Amino acid sequence: MSDFATDKDMLIQELLQERDELFQELSRLRKVDNGALDTLEAKNQELTSVVAEKDQQIHKLTDQLAWFRHKFFGSSSEKHIAADPNQRKIDWEGLEVLPEEKEAIEDAEKELIEYERRKPNKEKKKPVRQPLPDHLRRVVEVIEPEGKQDNWVRIGEEVTEILEHKPGETYVRRIERPKYAIKPIVAEENAENEQNKEEAPAIRIAPMPLLPLPRSNAGPSMLAELMMNKYFYHLPFHRQISMFKMIGVRLPASTVNGWFQGSSDLLRALYNRLKEKVLETDYIQVDESTIPVINNQKHKTTKAYLWMVRSVMDNLVLFHYDKGSRAQRVVVDLLKDYQGAVQTDGYEAYSIYEQKKGVLLLGCWAHARRKFSESLAEDKRGAEYALAQIAKFYQVEKMADEQELDHEQRAELRKRLAYPIMRAFEKWIEEYYPKALPGGRMSRALAYTYNLFMRLSRYHLDGRYLPDNNLAENAIRPLAIGRKGYLFCGNHEAAENAAIMYSLLGCCKASDVNPREWLTDVFAKLPQYNRNYDLDLADLLPHNWKKSNDCQNFPESSN
Repeated sequence: MSDFATDKDMLIQELLQERDELFQELSRLRKVDNGALDTLEAKNQELTSVVAEKDQQIHKLTDQLAWFRHKFFGSSSEKHIAADPNQRKIDWEGLEVLPEEKEAIEDAEKELIEYERRKPNKEKKKPVRQPLPDHLRRVVEVIEPEGKQDNWVRIGEEVTEILEHKPGETYVRRIERPKYAIKPIVAEENAENEQNKEEAPAIRIAPMPLLPLPRSNAGPSMLAELMMNKYFYHLPFHRQISMFKMIGVRLPASTVNGWFQGSSDLLRALYNRLKEKVLETDYIQVDESTIPVINNQKHKTTKAYLWMVRSVMDNLVLFHYDKGSRAQRVVVDLLKDYQGAVQTDGYEAYSIYEQKKGVLLLGCWAHARRKFSESLAEDKRGAEYALAQIAKFYQVEKMADEQELDHEQRAELRKRLAYPIMRAFEKWIEEYYPKALPGGRMSRALAYTYNLFMRLSRYHLDGRYLPDNNLAENAIRPLAIGRKGYLFCGNHEAAENAAIMYSLLGCCKASDVNPREWLTDVFAKLPQYNRNYDLDLADLLPHNWKKSNDCQNFPESSN
């Protein structure tokens, strides 16, 4: 142990001696170089300050380069839209919030907070039992008290109405057409009358009324019930066949499938007219969803896709099927002549419309919000901040709804409140991205939102545009429910027929039209329209049919 201490002391002495020798050598050099070393140290400090200044300048230039890349190399469809002095875009000078921007952001947030404070608290309405509809048939049941005497005088009554139900009635429509024989007129005996007597008497009978399906015994209401139950209430045909069997009506599956094919063919022209009307509008939402289809060659189901196009302002829904493909060529062919705003999710197939003249591509904040919600477990602080900023955009929409603003007033409110917050949110995304875990959920959410930010921000340009395409997803929801019921389509033709039914019944739901009444009336009228081309099939579309018919609205289904 003592040897180790001795060696340690000797090593320290040697190091101190070397240090002294270095100091002596440094002093000698200072005398020899006549102050050159001091000059170099001063020069070094000067260069260090220059480097720091250059680093700051490089940082600023890097921010400007990011802006130029975002502006010129990023996708932008504003250049294809007619010039608008009120049109705004998301851009910035660097990542830091400018003083004038900070003031606008603080004013917007303050106004939102003040609005919530001033808004009166609405009292919660207590549930009230609604009276039963007057048009329902009443079955009166009189219950007399026990021991009734003759000297009792009736002074009133207590009435309680109970809602009862029995299965719907299936009946036979019996069409009787009397036949009449026209006897020849008896007159004076001459050659002409003799000839008439020899001829067989003429037969007269009323013409058969036009039926939806020739050589079929299915009436309009029967076809309407089958189609509505399957594509509105998601009951497969085999279940409906079992239900009819319980009331003594036996329908072979082949017969029902034949009725379905005939009904689809009958409605196809109306579906094509719907497609024309949807693509004539200037604001649509597009989405796609899967539908299982049997592949006869592989003898198994394959994942096919239905494309959904919704006309937001007209409440029209169109489902499009193209051999089940989800390729970009499908939407390109579908929207080849379309001009206007197209709102979609982040699927890459829609990116081509950033470069199409006359098309403005909009994004969906609901999808961005969903990705930040999925990031809460990984980065709670960052995800909560992002969700809070997106919530402010929807708070502006709620404010506009409560004040019942028109489209121009809504756009102005978005410009004043949502737009400044949007600018700051994009800068925050750019600044926060390097801090996120590479490849993590938060990183993917930031990248998704940043890459689509131009699309996401454009909704504030027009008060008609919505911040998300939830309406499109709501229109697709019945398709997802139906998949669980009937599992698959037998072939591509069956999937095309399903697209027809989902489109027309989706329009019924969007326009609050009773699908049973609409289908029954349309099945009865379509044969007339098919014979008279002067009639416009668009008159039969649910939103137009509702205007010309006193139809009974139906309650919202659980779809």
